[in-house]
Amino acid sequence: MSAVAEVREAHVVHRARSGGLFRRDRVYALTGAALRVAPGETVGVVGESGCGKSTLAKVLVGIERPVSGTVAFRGRDLWAMPAAERRATVGAGTGMIFQDPSTALNRRLTVRRILRDPLDVHRRGTRAEREERVAELMALVGLPRALADALPGQLSGGQRQRVAIARALALDPELVVADEPTSALDVSVRAQILNLLLDLKERLGLALVFVSHDIQTVRRMSDRVVTMYLGRIVEETPADRVGDAARHPYTRALFSATPGLLDPVDPIPLTGPVPSATRPPSGCPFRTRCWRADEVCAASMPDFSAASRPGHRYRCHHPVQEDQPNRDPAPQEP
Repeated sequence: MSAVAEVREAHVVHRARSGGLFRRDRVYALTGAALRVAPGETVGVVGESGCGKSTLAKVLVGIERPVSGTVAFRGRDLWAMPAAERRATVGAGTGMIFQDPSTALNRRLTVRRILRDPLDVHRRGTRAEREERVAELMALVGLPRALADALPGQLSGGQRQRVAIARALALDPELVVADEPTSALDVSVRAQILNLLLDLKERLGLALVFVSHDIQTVRRMSDRVVTMYLGRIVEETPADRVGDAARHPYTRALFSATPGLLDPVDPIPLTGPVPSATRPPSGCPFRTRCWRADEVCAASMPDFSAASRPGHRYRCHHPVQEDQPNRDPAPQEP
């Protein structure tokens, strides 16, 4: 089955001012990322803040251009297209839901205008058909029609995020990327938005990339979980096996940080901060915080290895064994 979107060996490097007026450090936001999203699939992306999740999301939908590597939509390289064709392809084929609906929506536009804008830009249908589509979108995400003339500031946080979701769906995209779509919301409405996304994904047959630091939420939402650390993808795991079959120590540590009540997990404390993305460690970037690291890990970044189950791969010199406790047993006293 052909991929909806595919990223191959993508590198993103930013310039950041540091240590003086004329000095700029290189920030390695994404390093050799490769990801394939199949039609109708939900891919969860997890990792700590600053690990490259949002950068990968922006690369997937053509917002950010990698300095090297390719980004393809339906088999066609986005950055080899003329600019106008790329904008049309990305605008019609993909949708993006951002973290904070308060800043993602134009506060001066009514809900009606916000939802009609993509239809106007891409010249979809007549004026009457566009107005009808706005009503359909509001019904699709559970917004009362009475809110069509409301401004974002007059809506609750949950309602604003429903508007953002409706806008992302306006042109019937094949792929929707949701970047931390519930982290700015009250706990009471997070479950409602997550359930809405799951329902829309099934009803519309969407491919969904769901970015979050909450591995338990990603596990619930996804078919496959991608773990990122310091700009690199270090593991891809089937979602139903991420708890007991993950091979990379970092994935195990993330999962153990939010254990389920019915399935206790031995927590793994991560010591020390995430290394700077301007000066990443040699070899495996996780080695400075990994309890299994040795000189081999400092010497080289391991290639991907395939696990026993299809669709599961990882990059680790000393992987955790499947179906074994999270931490190595403590050495016995003589």
